[in-house]
Amino acid sequence: MAPNETTPQHCPGYANFKTLKSFTCNCPKCGTEKEIFSDEFDRPHKCGKCGEPIDFTQCQLAGEGKSLSPR
Repeated sequence: MAPNETTPQHCPGYANFKTLKSFTCNCPKCGTEKEIFSDEFDRPHKCGKCGEPIDFTQCQLAGEGKSLSPR
């Protein structure tokens, strides 16, 4: 490695994904849980088990990747 080069601290593209949030929803037909990430929210989704469309506007936030503050 040349003297002015540094080793990257993260994988390439890391910055694009560090703020993603995950959402989970249960299929309205069979109840199977499906997870998507915030960058997929505007796409149509179907249940992997029965094929029923899932409306993620009715889902809950599952996680944000934040650390808990000490008490």
